[in-house]
Amino acid sequence: MKTIEDLGDLAGQRVLVRSDLNVPIKDEVIGDDGRIRASLPTLVKLAKAGAKVIVTAHLGRPKGEPNPKYTLAPVAKRLGELLQPEGITVRFASDVTGDAAQTAVQDLDEGEVLLLENVRYDPREESKDEAERGALADELAALADVFVSDGFGVVHRKQASVYDVARKLPHAAGGLVLAEVDVLKKLTEDPARPYVVVLGGAKVSDKLAVIDNLIAKADKLLIGGGMVFTFLKAQGHEVGKSLLEDDQLDVVRGYLKDAGDKIVLPTDIVVAPEFKADSPATVVAADAIPADQLGLDIGPESGKAFAAEVAAAKTVFWNGPMGVFEMAAFAGGTKAVAQALTEVDGLSVVGGGDSAAAVRQLGFADDAFGHISTGGGASLEYLEGKELPGLAVLEED
Repeated sequence: MKTIEDLGDLAGQRVLVRSDLNVPIKDEVIGDDGRIRASLPTLVKLAKAGAKVIVTAHLGRPKGEPNPKYTLAPVAKRLGELLQPEGITVRFASDVTGDAAQTAVQDLDEGEVLLLENVRYDPREESKDEAERGALADELAALADVFVSDGFGVVHRKQASVYDVARKLPHAAGGLVLAEVDVLKKLTEDPARPYVVVLGGAKVSDKLAVIDNLIAKADKLLIGGGMVFTFLKAQGHEVGKSLLEDDQLDVVRGYLKDAGDKIVLPTDIVVAPEFKADSPATVVAADAIPADQLGLDIGPESGKAFAAEVAAAKTVFWNGPMGVFEMAAFAGGTKAVAQALTEVDGLSVVGGGDSAAAVRQLGFADDAFGHISTGGGASLEYLEGKELPGLAVLEED
């Protein structure tokens, strides 16, 4: 993949950047600006080089039409606050490629940044029809001279602003994309050992392909979160009202049979009668969950055991919380794993999505970890061994 340096002198050039600015927003307040911060180094680099920087990005799922709930205006404001110390002005266009965008691009000065409105307001962005996506890509390309792909969280999508526009302009990978790929290569090609993978989150079905691909590569696979109850049920244990995927039981039995002692399951579980923050929590053995209770976190002894496995590793990849971390009573397992990752003498990778949100909500600093990925789905698909369209297209001339 070409880098920004390969694009030559960018002074006065219009550079279209695909960033990932998909952050949680409620009542116009950004809950976690991690992805915005991760986008800054590339934007600063381009602006300092004298480029006219035009950023396209998405927010949420507006289903192909303008929706005030999904406007990028609050993101533009936050981007401006973060870039102000660098002396970089941020402007905002109220449409994707229309009159507002075209006028804003014409008025853009060297060293300034323009954020276009949510690209998913345009139904062609996510269209399955190549011609429709291509038409939007043509409009985006008409705004710029070169394209820089820096939204790692969307490189697994064949979308107009990710894939098609890269085929219409001279292109390069931004610093964030290069950094993410470098880390993922370390996880897949020759990881330092012991190599521990920690998987949580709600569903086994979301992680099947990554388990398939990593079970042979990892030394230990620690399973927590809602998905653990399908593993416990597959062992013949009662799981009460806990989250369960009956249709995955045979698959999970196969993993347990083939993986030997590689798969580590919790020995205790925090349960409650209801999925509520104030529901009374108790700790029970993992093989003795009452029929009228549901599991909402791994237990304290399991937290210690998981932490010990993580702390002893040289390479750790973690994707998915160990419990309902948003509720204090069920955050202990996730916190134990996060703390252990900060103590790894080697490479520790927090695999984006809910895991990244969890470590920040629980008070951990980003720099306490080796790497916090900005792309949960993209990271998983890379680890599954899939070709990611947004990366493959960058390797084309």
